[in-house]
Amino acid sequence: MVARVQLPQQAKRGEIIEIRVAIQHPMETGFRFDLNGRAIPKNVINNLSVRYNGSEVFRAELGSGIAANPYLQFFTVAEASGEFVLEWIDDNGIRGLERAAISVIE
Repeated sequence: MVARVQLPQQAKRGEIIEIRVAIQHPMETGFRFDLNGRAIPKNVINNLSVRYNGSEVFRAELGSGIAANPYLQFFTVAEASGEFVLEWIDDNGIRGLERAAISVIE
């Protein structure tokens, strides 16, 4: 799975920053049928967690009510230069991982 993470490259210490995440995933609900009339199995992203320099700053539990290619947005405080690590898992057990760095200035 591919994800696009948008956050500022640089921020001042203590500044509130916005983080946007778009994950490429079909988010199949299990209610649709293919061209042969067979049910398409449910496969949605269940959990998304975001760690900033090792500390969790955001967690989401997703379900079948979320559209394909889910987009999430949240805010956190820029405390130190480092890395955001985003991890998620879907119903098929497939895990995704994306990283994004930020530089914090005084």
